[in-house]
Amino acid sequence: MQITGSCLCGAVRFSATIDPDEVKACHCTDCQILSGAPLRGVVSVPIDRFALTGEIKSYVKVADSGNRRAQVFCPECGTPLYGAAETSPTSVAIRLGCIDQRAELMPKLQIWTRSALPWLSQLAAIPEREGQ
Repeated sequence: MQITGSCLCGAVRFSATIDPDEVKACHCTDCQILSGAPLRGVVSVPIDRFALTGEIKSYVKVADSGNRRAQVFCPECGTPLYGAAETSPTSVAIRLGCIDQRAELMPKLQIWTRSALPWLSQLAAIPEREGQ
């Protein structure tokens, strides 16, 4: 599937050819903190199927395992764009929130569920409003 996306301010744009079966919802505490949300949706894609325009900045997070992952974002608006190995990445994990076609990309797997917030399963019972 061909996707496009950008940061909130539009300074960084990207396109990729993804496999929709690779969409995951990650509940790890790093994703919660880095996204400012209870989970983060991602889709991994080989680097040769990913194209980016615009200036980016990254923060390198060292995992408990010792792996070093670059967390890439727009330096203008701060939108998280993707994660990748710090050096010589072979793939990128694109953040679903900045993909234009995100409504079509339902996760096929949830990972790090031991860190999932306990109230997520109760969201359907909470009253809704279409706007603020």
